[in-house]
Amino acid sequence: MGAAAQSPVRDNERAMEFVDLKAQYQRIGAQVDARIRKVLDHQRFILGPEVGELEERLAARVGARHSISCASGTDALLLALMALGTGPGDEVITAPFTFFATGEMITLLGGRPVFVDIEPVGYNIDPRKIEAAITPRTKAILPVSLYGQPAEMDAVNAIAKSYGLAVIEDAAQSFGALYKGRHSGNLSTIGCTSFFPSKPLGCYGDGGACFTNDDGLAGAIRELRNHGQEGRYRHTRIGINGRLDTLQAAVLLAKLEVFDEELTTRAEIADRYNALLKDAVHTPRVLPERTSAWAQYTIEVEDRETVEISLHGAGIPTAVHYPTPLHLQPVYAELAKEMEWASGSFPIAERAAERVLGLPIHPYVKPVEVDRVAEAVKEAVRGPVAAGLAKPSR
Repeated sequence: MGAAAQSPVRDNERAMEFVDLKAQYQRIGAQVDARIRKVLDHQRFILGPEVGELEERLAARVGARHSISCASGTDALLLALMALGTGPGDEVITAPFTFFATGEMITLLGGRPVFVDIEPVGYNIDPRKIEAAITPRTKAILPVSLYGQPAEMDAVNAIAKSYGLAVIEDAAQSFGALYKGRHSGNLSTIGCTSFFPSKPLGCYGDGGACFTNDDGLAGAIRELRNHGQEGRYRHTRIGINGRLDTLQAAVLLAKLEVFDEELTTRAEIADRYNALLKDAVHTPRVLPERTSAWAQYTIEVEDRETVEISLHGAGIPTAVHYPTPLHLQPVYAELAKEMEWASGSFPIAERAAERVLGLPIHPYVKPVEVDRVAEAVKEAVRGPVAAGLAKPSR
């Protein structure tokens, strides 16, 4: 690998955090502690008052009629699919370049994920390829708003409307982002988000939420998340235990107070990265009429393993979201055979999976640290670039 790739962290450089929750807590610890203490005082740990307060705040923020909190972003997807009546034989169109839960929840209900390739700029589902994947068994379209940037939701919604289909936005990474002035999460039939700790708005455990303007779907999701209860011990549906803990709601309420400021800082950090790295690697780009929550800052590089080793040697953490598209996951081998999917079936998703590399981004990254990361990236790719192997693709 070369000496530079294995160089130790220099004395004046500290190892960085990929997501620095400690720094955030140092800022808002008093507010978090006060919120948690209140829960410990009233002892309503399940569906306590903080859960209702959070749901009201979230609904108001995104402009949706209903916000229903739940135990995780994965449960949010599951509840949305269940509320729509997804079951055996149903097909749900989605992208193969995403976290496994997107396809997993479709399969868990007996449905079949039908993959459509992504577009190369925002890494989200390509609406131009959706219609060809629709069959009489199609139940819904499930676009993913990856890395913090919403998908092309107007085009997706238009296709869905013409075929009488529901749309579920997987907004696990994009809560806080805007699409044509509207909030991610409130762009479709149902929006689903995650409050996993590393998300732009994250709790101290698992958490999630569904958003909808449909009263019937909202009622169904509320019942489904609590064992299908219409009222206490009156069960009208088969549901799950998918409730958000009151303690997690308390943490989220404290974090909401600084969320907008943190979103602004994330965007400033991304802009700084882009300015420093634009001539060295393929940098991310926010498409017109939208913003990004910058859940990740993802570049593309050739020879990713070599670059990672070099950065880790300099004390810089990295992450790959995601190295294996869903259609190439071992568990989907039989489905892939049935659908005639193979390596090369979704070339843009597969190319991205081989090249993407996430760099540290959170509201507490200092400008000097961004500079340091950028210099380390340029040093790591300088050899391949000189050989003409890793020129920026745009």
